[in-house]
Amino acid sequence: MSIAISPPERKTMTVEEFLALPDDGIARELIRGQVRERGPSIRDRFHARTEALTGKHLCNWLETCPEPKGEIVAGEAGFRLRGPDDSAVGIDVAYVSAEHVAAMGERQEIFDGPPILAVEILSSSDTHEAIIEKIELYHEFGVIVWEVDPDLKTVRVHRPGIDPVMFSRSQELTTEPELPGFRLEVAKLFEG
Repeated sequence: MSIAISPPERKTMTVEEFLALPDDGIARELIRGQVRERGPSIRDRFHARTEALTGKHLCNWLETCPEPKGEIVAGEAGFRLRGPDDSAVGIDVAYVSAEHVAAMGERQEIFDGPPILAVEILSSSDTHEAIIEKIELYHEFGVIVWEVDPDLKTVRVHRPGIDPVMFSRSQELTTEPELPGFRLEVAKLFEG
């Protein structure tokens, strides 16, 4: 007679429990109630430079937009994504709508809800599986994702329900209609 052994049940965590974890220098996110660790929170200089340039170009675009403008945030900005199992993610660079910003409490530290655009800049600590998991999560909330690769100097734009589109450094990046009027030579995200 054989006995089937079931794997232990995985306990899900709430966003509140997740946010109460101590800050020990390990980068973590909560994906569908499960904690994902990515290792030390220090990023390499190529990732950091690409993040700064991406934020700069998005801020420049936002300055040309009519009021109300929304907000560009960077540096693993926190977003709570509510679903059957809540998620709390840090996004490298994000564009948040004016309506979303206006609904925030003055002292609210993380965004309650998704951004319009999430920019995920690949780094050596990222796995293919982790990036795909985040893109699929973002798509559940209608978020457009730029997957930025500093090594290949490319941007892959992911939209829910549509095949991704790759932009190389010699091409012009656009994200119409979500970022009206935004146009940028991809190479400018990687100038150093």
